[in-house]
Amino acid sequence: MDIAQAPTHTPAPSSGPGPADSAVPAPAPVLSGRDRPLRTTLVVGSNREGRFGPVIADWVLSRMAARPGLVPVTVDVGTTTLPAAITSRPEPEPARELSATSAALAAADAFVVLTPEYNHSYPAPLKNLIDWHFDEWQAKPVGFVSYGGVSGGLRAVEHLRGVFAELHAVTVRETVSFAHAAGLFDPSGRPRDPATAEAALDRLLDQLDWWGHTLREGKDIRPYGS
Repeated sequence: MDIAQAPTHTPAPSSGPGPADSAVPAPAPVLSGRDRPLRTTLVVGSNREGRFGPVIADWVLSRMAARPGLVPVTVDVGTTTLPAAITSRPEPEPARELSATSAALAAADAFVVLTPEYNHSYPAPLKNLIDWHFDEWQAKPVGFVSYGGVSGGLRAVEHLRGVFAELHAVTVRETVSFAHAAGLFDPSGRPRDPATAEAALDRLLDQLDWWGHTLREGKDIRPYGS
């Protein structure tokens, strides 16, 4: 079979650049859902004086930052002042604080909630943050890192699972918990048993990554609730 070949020719020399020769920037590549970084917000759920949460939060953030394709962000109830009374018309200063917090939650693809256990449940400031929002949580995965006394905060986590289910969020099974957490971290803020702690957090983040990408890609195809 003969294969026809287009004739070749040598273009005439050009006296200068024409319109077709002008540099045209290439369009930016369109990233697929899997290629786009997963924006993952760590919610630090305690504002108690002397809280141990920031020590654990710093460790969690360092592990999150080391994962390719994951962009960590923090929302800390200890540095966020939200009104205690939920109203449709907050005062100007709380409204500005609320607007910034809401934007950070809305931009997230996934959440890690760091919670202590107070009186067999989670702290009131964390519930206040959750209750001020609704759409921001929907159809997104939530993982939990907890700390406390003998239970390691797991009773708080089990209460939060029901709360987030009502908000149409998806909680992942794997949980990282620290019983008597202050004794499990060295003075530099690193776990005394890093292998066990890191393996548990990696399993949680693996599940969060799968759910985060899967739900985001699903919403790209069909908005949630449609």
